[in-house]
Amino acid sequence: MAHDPSGGLTGWDLEGFHNGGDTECYERLGATVITLPDDERGEVRGVRFSVWAPNAQAVQVIGDFNWWTGDAMHLIPGSGVWALFVEGLDTGTLYKFRIQGPDGVWREKVDPMARFAEAAPQTASIVYESQYVWDDDEWVEHRRTAQAYKEPMSVYEVHLGSWRKGRTYLELADELVAYLTWQGYTHVEFMPVAEHPFEPSWGYQVTGYFAPTSRFGRPDEFRYLVDRLHQAGIGVILDWVPGHFPKDEWALGRFDGTALYEHADPRQGEHQDWGTYIFNYGRNEVKSFLVSNALYWIKEFHIDGLRVDAVASMLYLDYSRSEGEWVPNIYGGRENLEAIDFLRYVNRHLYEREPGVLMIAEESTSFPGVTRRVDHDGLGFGFKWNMGWMNDSLRYLGQDAIYRQYDHHLMTFAMVYAYSENFILPISHDEVVHGKGSMINKIPGDDWRQFSTLKSFYSFMWSFPGKKLLFMGQEFAQRAEFNQERGLEWFVADLWGHRGVKNLIRDLNHIYRNEPALYELDNDPAGFAWINADDNTGNTFSWVRKSSDGQMVACFANFSPEPHPNYAVALPAAGVWREILNTGAPEYDGDGSHGNLGQIIAREGASPWGNGVGAQVVVPPMGAVWLKFDPDATAALPGDTLQA
Repeated sequence: MAHDPSGGLTGWDLEGFHNGGDTECYERLGATVITLPDDERGEVRGVRFSVWAPNAQAVQVIGDFNWWTGDAMHLIPGSGVWALFVEGLDTGTLYKFRIQGPDGVWREKVDPMARFAEAAPQTASIVYESQYVWDDDEWVEHRRTAQAYKEPMSVYEVHLGSWRKGRTYLELADELVAYLTWQGYTHVEFMPVAEHPFEPSWGYQVTGYFAPTSRFGRPDEFRYLVDRLHQAGIGVILDWVPGHFPKDEWALGRFDGTALYEHADPRQGEHQDWGTYIFNYGRNEVKSFLVSNALYWIKEFHIDGLRVDAVASMLYLDYSRSEGEWVPNIYGGRENLEAIDFLRYVNRHLYEREPGVLMIAEESTSFPGVTRRVDHDGLGFGFKWNMGWMNDSLRYLGQDAIYRQYDHHLMTFAMVYAYSENFILPISHDEVVHGKGSMINKIPGDDWRQFSTLKSFYSFMWSFPGKKLLFMGQEFAQRAEFNQERGLEWFVADLWGHRGVKNLIRDLNHIYRNEPALYELDNDPAGFAWINADDNTGNTFSWVRKSSDGQMVACFANFSPEPHPNYAVALPAAGVWREILNTGAPEYDGDGSHGNLGQIIAREGASPWGNGVGAQVVVPPMGAVWLKFDPDATAALPGDTLQA
């Protein structure tokens, strides 16, 4: 025999895949360009195709190289994996697998490990070998020693297909990078880029877990986009969807004619709400597949973090199910023990393999220890979206100003549990779709009230404990809710009001990044102290943020249409407090009439609550003010008059 028809793949190579320990199974399965020794010619080059289909009677590889007629693959003994080496093939070859199930029916399937795929409505997998040379060594090296909890994190969430309609990965590498740099975000989060056939799913129904969508270019062009972001100092977070997958007949579902990647029992294996299958997390090969996929995006595409979608749906067996529609665990409980074990496994493995990577949970319940270490009985995530804060604050914003006093607690309650997890404060795509309206249109009142309130809210958010996430379009107060067909309404971004919000987000990001008091102790109670949490009649909140070296920023947010020209407050230190932000300023489309002349003076004995340090602050109507303590400044300055 001239060369091994199975491409040199043996049962020994697949041991890790079968015991759940192979975290790079994409190196062994799928379509790989290899060179094999040949008795007659020394060596031959071609593609090794391999696929896991343990219940199949026969498997063929079909493609443009054999006129889609099929070449029989060989079953590697004891492995359930079929393989075939085809000489002379290379990158760009189109292929699928034709699988005969135990029922005798032949089914055409795409490769679960395909690294590239045809754009919808076509579905063929494409052989692809990266030729990309990275230029982000400095960034990746820094990531290994980064301490995300103590660093600023301001995330811009993007749907690549509609940020600017029709842009490719290469065009985004210019336009998106320039915009993010100007706006001052530290990170960008891409909604799923793994291949998906149905565009309105926004990528959350994945058919090609290892293939960046070909809608915007080739995989190496996506690498280039990530590389350019890193060179600009911007981290890249990717939405990852291990909770479910669609039922498209040519994809993962019933892959070899049986429930292979999913549970066979619909009470365990199907999401009724979404019409999708649920992975069988107790199956070792499925764990290898998913853990390998998570590592693949980080190793092969230098992704800095994964935001894991719909974690709550993975944690609970009765998620969105009625009595009798779910199967309890072995202890009779509702927790999905196999999914919990899988999440701990993937988090632990990625943090060990790639120090500095971010694992982020979109988890909407009070499940304990989401961001606690695995060896301390936690799930092992680095961060969790604070859905409670999001829901409470949006409910507050939706009230007319006169009624907000009755819901004042909605804006303060998050501090009760603020240190129970490592939180990100999210205003994501989920809050501006499906009839929920945009951020600006959640707020009642005329244009002035809407824009002013939104600016006050964003200032509240950027100065509150927790990292930040904002969905595209909300940074310039787009009126319409998100619609992937239309894209963003850039034509309003420089109009009055919209321009002011956009400028404010830019300055919030830059001030936030320059002030350690606003981020360094997000997860430490020493970093936050209320000035006044109880001014419900004034619809006003005030607090102080602190850094480990004693820097302080006092923050005020007024959600009333009435100005506070002489707002009496207690402050933690006497002296000069410089105004570093005022949302009523002209650059944010305010009238500039309610400022603090650049600073205020805090004096001993001036506290409104008796002895202690106090001052009077000018807070604009429906506006926010930040004051930074300047220990080196003299208090004998004109600002002592405290007049606006």
